[in-house]
Amino acid sequence: MSETTPATTPSLHFPGFIDARRPNRFQLGTVLLCGLVMFLDGFDTQLINYMAPAITEDWGLSKSTMGSIFSAALVGLMIGYLLLAPLSDKFGHKRLVVAGVLIFSLSTLASVWVQSPEQLMVMRFITGIGLGAATPSTIALTAEYSPKRFRASLVLAIYCGFSLGFVAANYVADWLIPAYGWRSLFVVGAVAPLALVPLLLRRLPESIPYLLRRDQSSSAYALCRRIDPALPHVNDPRIESTSSRAGKQVKLRELVSGGQLLSTLLLWLVFAINLAMFYGLQSWMPTILSERGYSAATLATAASMITIGGIAIAFVVGPAMDRLGAFGALGTLYLVGCGFLALMSMVLGAPVWVVMIAIFLIGCSVSGGQKSAIAFAAVFYPAEVRSTGVGWALGIGRVGGIAGPLIVGAMLAAGWSHEQLFLTLAIPSAVCGLIVLYLGHRAKVGAEH
Repeated sequence: MSETTPATTPSLHFPGFIDARRPNRFQLGTVLLCGLVMFLDGFDTQLINYMAPAITEDWGLSKSTMGSIFSAALVGLMIGYLLLAPLSDKFGHKRLVVAGVLIFSLSTLASVWVQSPEQLMVMRFITGIGLGAATPSTIALTAEYSPKRFRASLVLAIYCGFSLGFVAANYVADWLIPAYGWRSLFVVGAVAPLALVPLLLRRLPESIPYLLRRDQSSSAYALCRRIDPALPHVNDPRIESTSSRAGKQVKLRELVSGGQLLSTLLLWLVFAINLAMFYGLQSWMPTILSERGYSAATLATAASMITIGGIAIAFVVGPAMDRLGAFGALGTLYLVGCGFLALMSMVLGAPVWVVMIAIFLIGCSVSGGQKSAIAFAAVFYPAEVRSTGVGWALGIGRVGGIAGPLIVGAMLAAGWSHEQLFLTLAIPSAVCGLIVLYLGHRAKVGAEH
């Protein structure tokens, strides 16, 4: 009997089909490709910050002008995240990833030849659009091809790839800029993702739920066979998908109905404040350390401690959120961060190793808080609105990310000392902690009633 007859045609259910199996080489290869995209995304996001001292000296720019250049990519990122990323429903995650990588790599390449701050601002804006288009689909593909019991770990892994791209930018800048000038960093930031595009076109799979929504069951089944080669070859596969049945997009009003308005607005405020602190410090830390007289080599290592601290604390806060409660764990992290920021105000000018420890601790609360807030939002919203809830929190949070470098730049331009800056930043960290604890109180009262 032919194995393509209806009697032998298997009926699969997605994502249960993936959840019931351990990830194989095909799935892990997909996660690796997504991790490479996130790594290069992080590299291109960060490289401008380590070019800032050289650009400022070359063009004689003010701190406020440099702050506008920092923020241009973040404006583009917000537009890409809120407006382009949803196009994956129409065009598929793979196409969005490839298109996003092409946009940010080509705009970075064009940045090699800019001749004015205005031109650089436009190129960074376009770069941000590409980054914003690629990142959500990269995360979505990782989640879709990961079994449920490994999903959080694998998504966390590629998100750490983004942070590692930050760290790599520090060291590549330290090597290239003194020898070849600041424009050489744009060359690396463009060539690496361009070289990845052919591999993405050849090896990165499309979203199975997307194919099912498009009635491309044969293509979806072919991908299922790569996950489980023991599946027979069939001409008319039957695949059920929760995603294909529930294809209706969740509306924003569903996040603010049923008494959720205040809680949602407060969560958005936490995201905006945290991202303002993160991007403000990440953008201006190299300049601050340079003005305090630290060497270029020390500058790259010390500044990378923010990101390294965020990666390290993720492996502590994550289990704490699962075992002790999301509200208490994240709220405590933000409140402890107040002390870390105050410590930084006291050790500026101290030996390098002391400054590095202080910056690492700041990274634990600011960068680690950013990562943990994403996990917190996933716990905060119920499953049926989780994706939209997390997406809007990230998108609204970009407003803070845009404002952060501008605010810090304005404070420094107004003559604030570095010590005053770090002491002042302890206040928004405390606000975030208190908001999260208050949200926990609201959730507890709501559960009791």
